[in-house]
Amino acid sequence: MIAYRRLKPALLGLLMLAASIPAAMAQTPDAPVARVWVLRPSSPSSAGYGASPRVYANGTPIGTIPEGSKFHREFAPGTYRFTVDPYGTPTNAADTVELTPSSETYLEVQWLPTGEEGYTTGGRSSFFVTTMGAQIAQIWLPSLTDVSGR
Repeated sequence: MIAYRRLKPALLGLLMLAASIPAAMAQTPDAPVARVWVLRPSSPSSAGYGASPRVYANGTPIGTIPEGSKFHREFAPGTYRFTVDPYGTPTNAADTVELTPSSETYLEVQWLPTGEEGYTTGGRSSFFVTTMGAQIAQIWLPSLTDVSGR
């Protein structure tokens, strides 16, 4: 006969472990997910001092993005706030996106003068993350180095 008193601590531990797994990671392989592409096309004004800023979803790092690269991540459907390390003037700028099952969303990381984004910081620049249209993203995707596996 199994001693239920001995199983209780083990079951409680498993329950606590399962509760600590973030929802995006807890999805079953067959559950519908949303794909988010992060792109950073090359351009003379996008250099950002050669930095590879880290991109965040709801405050959790999802990857770094060197110039001329792309990566993608899978997310559970829901609302996400995407941010990027500024490497310049801190702005706390974010792009909030509603992800739906089986959707693809494209985000662009850009090195911009903060004034272009509505910040009055005396002509300084910073990284920003903004939603990119699917048609424009499809033009850029083939030319960018995929760093999804990092």
